[in-house]
Amino acid sequence: MKVLVVDDFSTMRRIIKNILRQLGFENIREADDGQAALEVLRSEKIDFIISDWNMPRLSGIELLKAVRTTAEWKDTPFLMVTAEGQKENVIEAVKAKVSNYIVKPFTPETLGEKINKIFEVH
Repeated sequence: MKVLVVDDFSTMRRIIKNILRQLGFENIREADDGQAALEVLRSEKIDFIISDWNMPRLSGIELLKAVRTTAEWKDTPFLMVTAEGQKENVIEAVKAKVSNYIVKPFTPETLGEKINKIFEVH
C-alpha cells in the first residue's frame, strides 16, 4: 500500500512517517502542500492520503475536495490531520467525505486507531 503524507511542516511529516513505519507501512511518499500532493497523485497510484488542513497554495480541505471530485481518486481513503478542532471544520471535512479526522497533538496509538477504523470500513 502506498501512503501519501501531506504537510507543509517537515517535522510533522517525519513524525507521521515514523508512526506509519511502526504500524507496518513501508511505501510512503511526501508532499509539502496540497498542490504538490496533486502532482504526486497524477504521477502514481496512491492508496491512502494523510493530509494536514492548513497549508499554503492548496489546503487540506481543498485537496480533499479535489480528490473526491476526481473519478480515479474519489474512493481513496483520506485522513485529515489538523490543529483545527472546531466543530465547523469537522463538519466541513465530513461533508467533503473525509474518511477520518484527527486533531493535533495526537499519540501514535490514536493515529493507529484512526487508520484501523478507516480500513475496517473498506
